[in-house]
Amino acid sequence: MKLGGDRETAGMRLSFSRHCVALIWSKRARARIFNESPQGCACIALRCRFMSLNPVQPPPTQDHKGIFTRLPFSEVTDKDLTFFKDLIPGRVVTDEDDLKSHNIDWLRTVRGHSKLLLRPKNTEEVSNILKYCNDRNLAVTPQGGNTGLVGGSVPVFDEIIISTALMDKVISFDQVSGSLVCQCGCILESLNQYLEGQGYIMPLDLGAKGSCHIGGNIATNAGGLRLLRYGSLRGTVLGLEAVLPNGTVLNCLNSLRKDNTGYDLKQLFIGSEGTLGLITAISILCPRKPSSVNVALLGCESFSKVLQVFTLCRDLLGEILSAFEFQDLESMNVVQTHLKLMNPLQESPFYILIETAGSSVQHDEEKLNVFLAKALESGLVNSGTVATDQSKIKSVWALRERITEALAHDGYVYKYDLSIPVEKLYALVEETRVRLGRTAKRVVGYGHLGDGNLHLNITSESHSKSLVAALEPFVYEWTAQHCGSISAEHGLGFKKRNHIYYSKSPEAVQLMQILKKLLDPKGIMNPYKTIPSSG
Repeated sequence: MKLGGDRETAGMRLSFSRHCVALIWSKRARARIFNESPQGCACIALRCRFMSLNPVQPPPTQDHKGIFTRLPFSEVTDKDLTFFKDLIPGRVVTDEDDLKSHNIDWLRTVRGHSKLLLRPKNTEEVSNILKYCNDRNLAVTPQGGNTGLVGGSVPVFDEIIISTALMDKVISFDQVSGSLVCQCGCILESLNQYLEGQGYIMPLDLGAKGSCHIGGNIATNAGGLRLLRYGSLRGTVLGLEAVLPNGTVLNCLNSLRKDNTGYDLKQLFIGSEGTLGLITAISILCPRKPSSVNVALLGCESFSKVLQVFTLCRDLLGEILSAFEFQDLESMNVVQTHLKLMNPLQESPFYILIETAGSSVQHDEEKLNVFLAKALESGLVNSGTVATDQSKIKSVWALRERITEALAHDGYVYKYDLSIPVEKLYALVEETRVRLGRTAKRVVGYGHLGDGNLHLNITSESHSKSLVAALEPFVYEWTAQHCGSISAEHGLGFKKRNHIYYSKSPEAVQLMQILKKLLDPKGIMNPYKTIPSSG
């Protein structure tokens, strides 16, 4: 089968094999076929606890700009320890070495100094812990997989860490409706594996799926790779259970698709980053596992062509389109250099990863082939490969999913997670490169184009105050001027809480502060995070 009829200008032909459909480019009189490589079947879940390779201890979080003094919370006493040891025997951690990994964030950029970690197994234990802490005025930090990128899951000072790692049970699954009810500490990848056995999948997918907890995903309103197809967690979460700071258990854990009785309270906790209460269980709507999955990796000469491909993709792929990711040449270079992953295409300024998911192999392949032929004939792409075999699909996805991991090899990483109107998405990357010049080791741009979500990453050999000064508030001001958001999916946490005004009005922030004061009058839940203090 030929693309574009007999026209030589099409420059491509479609080669079918049992497991991999490869787009073979004849421009340079040679075929570029997807080859096997040792990295081809590499696991793409980021399982490392910390993503920075720098062995140097990160600075104490309290030393960062914007935090000056510890709020007047109580300090843990021997009497407190006795209470917790009686409540959850064998699950109270005080050893300094055991606490180290829980006091440091995944990127090794912030460090608290908590002296106590608690590991409850159920909602009742969480309730008793929070009630006691509230009565004693002891500050707490909820912690799931500790994979957050804005310092939201580690203490700032000596807050008690409440780990949800042992709250990892599936409570129920409805085969007909697809509603899953589980505890907050279930690992995302484990849930997906469980559901695949039932013919379903989770509606979200993240690079950190091998470590992150579903409760943390919901508390941060994580986006990820499937949002284009299945929407955000605000739509897929059917209900949740949360423990308020005073120990009250708020049970909104229903599995109904429609419930129009009063305020939708679960939305208060989705994206609240543990500042209003601790989510202990969730009910989430899961889609059927697609029986036909294809992944295409395409090369483009310009970002304007990337945008045109996206428009064409939506027009011709429609209901089977499940992901549309982009990355620039610099981000492709970093995974090739540091992780030795193979780029199956010729070098291009931009790359697009497209995933389709449906229920009919023949139908999906036909739609994909029509799209590819049109993209090639119109000159929007210059090279490409398509994978249908699971190992090849993982290989292609690794080029996109492991960028964050690869960047850690460059040194210190400055990360910005932004929502920007798609037509302006890459302009910020270009302006940042010009602004920083040689002061930065690398400036890369990649992300979820289908969601208007840019990940702007800058690296340097080590942390540089002058580089931070060049980036902030420039990045935030630029984003605000273009009607964007300074946090698309990572949340605000500790690092961005004081920048919230670039995306929210003073009136909106004031209302958030009122809600915080109402639900957490003593302010013990994850203090110093998400929203500025009310004074």
